[in-house]
Amino acid sequence: MSDSHTILAKVSHWGFIILYAYGIFKQVDDISQLEDSGLLAFEVAFASIFLVIVIVRYYYMRKFETFLGAVEPVPIAHRYLAKSIHVSMYLCLILLPLSGLLIAGLFSQGITDGPMQDFALTVHEFSADLSYLLIAMHVGAALWSRIKGEGVWTSMVPIWKEEGAPRNEIVASLSRMENDLFIKLGKIFFSSKE
Repeated sequence: MSDSHTILAKVSHWGFIILYAYGIFKQVDDISQLEDSGLLAFEVAFASIFLVIVIVRYYYMRKFETFLGAVEPVPIAHRYLAKSIHVSMYLCLILLPLSGLLIAGLFSQGITDGPMQDFALTVHEFSADLSYLLIAMHVGAALWSRIKGEGVWTSMVPIWKEEGAPRNEIVASLSRMENDLFIKLGKIFFSSKE
């Protein structure tokens, strides 16, 4: 396998960001807005398309290593942490449209409030909030990877290419400390898997 993501992987990654941002900015502010049948139909269509794209993207991206492009071996604990954050993001991004569809389905059945609608709204809001946090962690980790010059950034991002190991001794020292920590955690939790 190459040391860079395919064009399709890059397009699906960056294109999905646009879709996600659009979903956040166009979101319904109040459930009573769904009384507009045109808006309700649009929300159902958008959630359905969003869900299909997330699922297809998940199955496509599973074939790539989490640290594709890394110039140094990545400790197993670090790989598991990154993988768990990626899977958690996908879970949130699947729960968002599913809970949105549940909200719309209940609303179309005349259930505008009560425990079932409250549950659907709670899952929807929790998924959205958790997706913000996980995406912020993902972006922060990507930027840190770029600063360290690991090669992972360059495998997915078309700009601001990495130029190898960091020249800054503070960054190099923090990177070594991080790597040592992940190696120790790997020995504790994953010694039989390496």
